[in-house]
Amino acid sequence: MRAIITGITGQDGSYLTELLLGKGYEVHGIVRRSSTMQRPRLDHQVHDQSIYGKKLFLHYSDLTDTTSLRRIIQRVEPTEFYHLAGQSHVGLSFDIPESTCELTAMGTLRILEILRDLSPTPKFLHASSREIFGTPTHSPQDESTPVNPNSPYGAAKAFANQLVKIYRESHGLFFCNAICFNHESPRRAENFVTRKISLAAAKIKLGLQNELLLGNIDTQRDWGFAAEFVDAMWRILQQPSPKDFILATGQSHSVQEFIQFAFQHVGLNWKDYYRLDPRFHRPTEPQNLLGNASFAERELGWKHKTSLQQLAALMVDHDLSLLEHPQAPH
Repeated sequence: MRAIITGITGQDGSYLTELLLGKGYEVHGIVRRSSTMQRPRLDHQVHDQSIYGKKLFLHYSDLTDTTSLRRIIQRVEPTEFYHLAGQSHVGLSFDIPESTCELTAMGTLRILEILRDLSPTPKFLHASSREIFGTPTHSPQDESTPVNPNSPYGAAKAFANQLVKIYRESHGLFFCNAICFNHESPRRAENFVTRKISLAAAKIKLGLQNELLLGNIDTQRDWGFAAEFVDAMWRILQQPSPKDFILATGQSHSVQEFIQFAFQHVGLNWKDYYRLDPRFHRPTEPQNLLGNASFAERELGWKHKTSLQQLAALMVDHDLSLLEHPQAPH
């Protein structure tokens, strides 16, 4: 089996790479050329001479560069294609809506057009998002919930999500959406709220920071563990027929609860350190976003295992280790 992963250097891409390598895949990642060569989430594999260049390969391209994407895909001839790349920060999408739509929406369309010209066409998975529901008509949401985004990121993802369905139904292709609710891990980027919280808890515990600045902490999220979500993505492409799946925990927690879990883990009272900062308020907040993953549980045999409290502890422990031993591999 040979897989291509866009967004391989991100949180989900790195976990998926480990999963596929463990299953004997040859893995090809598409990465953007940048001024830094640091890819900490992939360091272990890249520096392993038994893996890199033999089972794992990285290729330079960009979601805006159709020519290089086509060249790489035609050369690799993948059996599976996992599309995880794109501008994925919801709050940031209000500041950079044009580039968000260019990468997240049009980037997906370019890939779909390239793939449908291949023979055989690889199985394709698009990492969609709960943000396509935005302001949902009912809660919890399932695969039949109407699309109703309320952010530029949600609108871009909705465009990509619907195109995957159109290409599947119009061209008879094995194209699927994994409609992911929030999923976090120690590999989450530092501009996401959960990682900002886990880092703050670790830094305050070590005397490196004095307070945690956040916006509205009453908002609710359905949070899962990223490593478990990529397992579901792989399972989706092993099914006998292509379908879309909601991936979620079915449990709703506030940002405040995550703060409480993180600070409790290091023996601190979060109320002593949290400060409201209006700069972090979003123009709109998603409401009543809660996933019903019963279809995935029934069809894929998949269900989340890690609780939010366990996830917060995992992330804080990682950040403590990172701060105390910055040169050690993580």
